[in-house]
Amino acid sequence: MTIASAMPDVGVERAKLNSIVFAGCLGTIIEWYDFLIYASAAALVFNKAFFPTFDPLAGTLAALGSYAVGFLARPLGGALFGHFGDRLGRKSMLVATLFIMSLSTFCIGLLPTYASIGVLAPILLILLRIIQGIGLGGEWGGASLLVLEHAPADRRGFYTSFVQVGFPIGLVLATLAFTLATKLPDADFATYGWRIPFLVSIVLLAVGTFVRLRVPETPVFEALRTSKGLSANPVGEAVSKNARSFFIAVGLKLSEVSWVYLLTVFVVGYATTKLSLPKAMMLDAVLYAALVELVSVPAFGFLSDKIGRRPLYILGALFTIAFAFPLFWMLESKSTALIFTAIVIAMNFGHGMMFAPESCYFPELFGPNVRYSGASFGFQVSAAIGGGFAPIIATAMVGYLGGTTGVSIMMIGLALITLTAALAARETKGGSLMT
Repeated sequence: MTIASAMPDVGVERAKLNSIVFAGCLGTIIEWYDFLIYASAAALVFNKAFFPTFDPLAGTLAALGSYAVGFLARPLGGALFGHFGDRLGRKSMLVATLFIMSLSTFCIGLLPTYASIGVLAPILLILLRIIQGIGLGGEWGGASLLVLEHAPADRRGFYTSFVQVGFPIGLVLATLAFTLATKLPDADFATYGWRIPFLVSIVLLAVGTFVRLRVPETPVFEALRTSKGLSANPVGEAVSKNARSFFIAVGLKLSEVSWVYLLTVFVVGYATTKLSLPKAMMLDAVLYAALVELVSVPAFGFLSDKIGRRPLYILGALFTIAFAFPLFWMLESKSTALIFTAIVIAMNFGHGMMFAPESCYFPELFGPNVRYSGASFGFQVSAAIGGGFAPIIATAMVGYLGGTTGVSIMMIGLALITLTAALAARETKGGSLMT
């Protein structure tokens, strides 16, 4: 029996598909909430709570370094859960990644600080961050494939974009949590206020687990299992036999992920420390930008079903190149209206336009037997490079060189890499998921 003959028509009844989309989206909301509250804490409090023996700039860099460690762990999670996701199934990995991510986040909220246990505090923080990164590394691929492999061919971009909506929703929740926490007196925020967003994740874990245990395995994977088409070494095959698709996926992700973490981590820190802008205002700007993405991401996903995935990456990369300098000019104006406008525009066109089609485009670049591994590993390798190091490099540039010219040039360079990858990529809109 061939894979094609074992494969049922992809696409399920609307009610069932909606519940599957909800399960995929809910999990990514939780995962991104967990990951992003760490980013906020690293920018606002961890330099003092866990790295107080450094001077302010070095302490900030050390805190961002602990943040970057989570990104370095993400490719490991992508490879590990990608392997088992291609071998054992998409669904089984989703609950595992959710537990790993949320429990490590909850434990961060319980950690004693440097003042209590000394150097053991940052060591434990980094260890939990690594575990958190491994969980997120496997989460995105499973959620994307769960929706993609159930969706009708002509609406894959739209339906999978709701997996991506988990990012702005998670960002909204994380920003709201820290906005509320920062309203506490400074002493209370430094003592216990920053812990509250981490501890809340245990409630989200219970809800996410309940929803995900109820979803079915994808028809694509069931067909592979029935036809005995499973790969013995999916990660190895994804990289060696699909090297072109793998490196294209890495390149496509690079600009978008660097851009969004620059906006949510570096820009918040830069604006509050170098420009003396209120923390609450910058968090509000990020919040409003994420709220707009709740609409723009599904819209871009819908558009990818009409004009294709590839054009959105070309347009997104060109936007980033054009806006890399104006972004900082608008921030340095210290005008509230210009700052909010800059963050909203930058988030939606430099991130959302390329981020929206990723849950369908990256998996579509790979065959069904290595799809989880190839999409996850490529996505997470690029996230480790761009998301993990871009805020650190940008902070170091501003701290030691002064000004943001180097940051803008760096972002233009990364956008050129993404533009090159997009021009080299093939279009996948409407193609078969079984080839």
